[in-house]
Amino acid sequence: MDWQSAIMLLLGTLFVLMLVGVPVAFAFLGVNLLGAWVFMGGEAGVSQLVRNSIQSVSSFSLTPIPLFILMGEVLFHTGLAFKAINAIERLIARVPGRLSVVSVVGGTVFATLSGSTIANTAMMGGTLLPEMMRRGYHPNLAMGPIMAVGGIAMLIPPSALAVMLGSLAGISISKLLIGGIIPGILLSVMFVGYVVLRCKMNPELAPADDPSERVSGWEKWKPFMRDVVPLLGIFVAVVGSMLVGWASPTESAAIGAVAATIATMCYGTFTVSSFYKSLIETARISVVILFVLIASTTFSQLLSFSGATTGLLNLITEYNLSPMWLIIGMLLILLALGCVIDQVSMMMITLPFFMPLANAAGIDPIWLGVMFLLAMEMGLLTPPFGLLCMVMQSVAPPQIRLTQIYASVMPYLLIELLVLGLILLIPWLAVGLPQLMM
Repeated sequence: MDWQSAIMLLLGTLFVLMLVGVPVAFAFLGVNLLGAWVFMGGEAGVSQLVRNSIQSVSSFSLTPIPLFILMGEVLFHTGLAFKAINAIERLIARVPGRLSVVSVVGGTVFATLSGSTIANTAMMGGTLLPEMMRRGYHPNLAMGPIMAVGGIAMLIPPSALAVMLGSLAGISISKLLIGGIIPGILLSVMFVGYVVLRCKMNPELAPADDPSERVSGWEKWKPFMRDVVPLLGIFVAVVGSMLVGWASPTESAAIGAVAATIATMCYGTFTVSSFYKSLIETARISVVILFVLIASTTFSQLLSFSGATTGLLNLITEYNLSPMWLIIGMLLILLALGCVIDQVSMMMITLPFFMPLANAAGIDPIWLGVMFLLAMEMGLLTPPFGLLCMVMQSVAPPQIRLTQIYASVMPYLLIELLVLGLILLIPWLAVGLPQLMM
């Protein structure tokens, strides 16, 4: 069988299974079994597939995934994350669109502690959205920042998806995690700038706060120093230990998980039931991710074994595309896929093709990996699939239509597209911090 027929068989079967509603991981498993039987010699091929699957999840580099997830789940279920958001709300005053700004700043802080885009959006939407709607904020200004900042958790460590991307693409996980910090902070700053500018141009979008509610002096800073600064110390310990070369991603993830648990004990919020919930949720998410990793790794091996990867690589090489045009083409494909499928599926489908092309063209993998994360983050917000839009619909008032949710996030999508363009033109934004690592 030639490589074109192999691609049509594997991808065609995959999309048919996904269209009829088969879960992504099981769809890939079905394709892998078919491919192993056809291209790897029947029963012997299936046996080899099982061995490859075991090997794909036996890597020590995958250990940060459950540890990063546990770190965020502990802080979420014990309520420490909510205390931090309340402290940030008290600190920010006399700013146009104050609660929208709080949602961006608070969401960024929570992103440094959780690494979960869904948890970030659900928590901010559940706590701040009702209050903004009660005070008369325009729905677009209330919902848009919450969804936009939710995706930052994919960029800023601890990010389980970044660990997954690094493992699948063969990219240094520690450098990829560090590389997402500057783009994540840049996005947060630009989101705040847009909210403030929009509210100055049209003050009716966000009513001014009641002056009687403002506090000053130590009463203003006390909750921040008590409930936020110690938690940010966890982020500094996790990132700093990787940055100076004292710890590997696995070791820094362990530091974060232990530090988060100790923090809940020090604050007096630790309970056996909340810790049990955190462990159960961590196990559930980790099993799903590892199952997906098995399916994706074996799918990549099948593409290579069938000759599909080599054939496609040779075909594109004939066009003599420059590395810049090659990257632009990859990003456009990711942005298009983001409209219809989830981020894990995007990685599983594209990385087996993209990474050999990028390696052959000599593209910096950290630079490319950060842009991949940002492009996939945009997929969280693009209709009609937009996962974070679905999360927002679940916490928004019943009168809010889905079309209004889509409209509220469009300005932030344009900001993310601008940042993606800046990273493409100024690679230092993605590789600057990783180059400082010892």
